[in-house]
Amino acid sequence: MRNLFMKVNYDGTHYDGFQTQPKGNTIQDQLEKAIHHLTGEGLKITASGRTDAGVHAYGQPFNFLTSSRIPIERWCLALNTRLPQDIVVTEACEVPLSFHSRRGAKRKTYRYLINGNRFPDPFQRRWQYHHPVALNIPAMEQGLAHVIGTHDFTSFASRRSTKTSHVRTIFETHMEVDRSMCRPGSSDQGVIHTYITGSGFLQHMVRIIMGTLINVGEGKCQADDVAHILAACDRAAAGPTAIAKGLALWNVEYGETEK
Repeated sequence: MRNLFMKVNYDGTHYDGFQTQPKGNTIQDQLEKAIHHLTGEGLKITASGRTDAGVHAYGQPFNFLTSSRIPIERWCLALNTRLPQDIVVTEACEVPLSFHSRRGAKRKTYRYLINGNRFPDPFQRRWQYHHPVALNIPAMEQGLAHVIGTHDFTSFASRRSTKTSHVRTIFETHMEVDRSMCRPGSSDQGVIHTYITGSGFLQHMVRIIMGTLINVGEGKCQADDVAHILAACDRAAAGPTAIAKGLALWNVEYGETEK
């Protein structure tokens, strides 16, 4: 038996998230179907975590046990010829049998894209939240800094969360603005990239943080209000859940000896 570790990129637009559901078309379904077609094995893969419907990923890790002797260097190409074009396996290697993609993950980074230009970009529309009204980006950065550290993130968790603890640690955050597509002399603000790295995340956590930061950027609340919202441990205190298409799982890190 072999334990294979892989990474997959996907455009989540047409999928109901990563994890298999009783009803729905998921990334896990597509990967398991491709593996079954390749090896004849009806196996289950283990991913680094879930993503919501419509959320994307760059290099999301997953692993699975297989008795197949297919050489490791052939797996990516073999799976990609059996997958939809919006799902691409990019890496494959063999890891110890004890390795577990979810339990071994140490740090996860999510990226959220806001297109702050006056007009949407038709070529990037599936990966960006278009917000044509001016945002106070420095205030958003100030508000974002308040989530760094170990906190109870109940205010930024879905009301449907089933986790016994909402305590999570955010290691770092930052925002970048790409103004390369701004029109000269216009009110375009560019594309705002927000990165949040933590030990783990609750359902809708990043999207609720972003919805709250957008409220800050619109002047509906102040940057320092984010600290009070966090301390309230009340979902009603935070802003709306930002739309899914702007969110992507950006990176997952493991310890040096994990795989």
